[in-house]
Amino acid sequence: MSSEKATNIVSENISLIGLAGRYAVALFELAVEENNLDCVGDDLNSLDELLENSTELQMLTTSPVISRKNKAAAIAAMMKAANFSKTVENFIGVVTANHRLDQLGNIINEFNRYLAHHRGEVKASVVTAYKLDKKQLDALSIKLKSMVGSDVSVETDVDEELLGGMVVRIGSRMIDSSLKTKLANLEATMKEVG
Repeated sequence: MSSEKATNIVSENISLIGLAGRYAVALFELAVEENNLDCVGDDLNSLDELLENSTELQMLTTSPVISRKNKAAAIAAMMKAANFSKTVENFIGVVTANHRLDQLGNIINEFNRYLAHHRGEVKASVVTAYKLDKKQLDALSIKLKSMVGSDVSVETDVDEELLGGMVVRIGSRMIDSSLKTKLANLEATMKEVG
């Protein structure tokens, strides 16, 4: 990858998605104004873990059967118990009052994307045929950093159908060096020749 292409990856404008993006930007701007961006980011990551690991919280945020009043009371109690910052507590109160709790996961994702972009971090999604060990992951991070020119946060996933190699997505770019794709390309070439 040329350094010009790498520079384009880092300098891409971030586009936030829909309603969740608007809420995320509002929270981000508030956190910057209050000078507690790191605290808000940490709180949202903790909240995201709670959402991911608690079926009760998932049900509370998505169920249309639970009344607005009961949702608000339960969310307020959870915020106090979790000891989140006043900024996050108030923000979640607004999200609850506006009947947008079902968008909470999306809002957190959009906030994290915006925060990473603000910090100049680049996220890479890497899919491999088998799980990478720490040494391989570190080597991949170093290689991606040298290609992009800034720190790269690597998220990994496994797809055994790739057979070998990997598929890397950075921003809107994709590098597919999987054995599955190479075999498909070879098969297509052989059909053209024969």
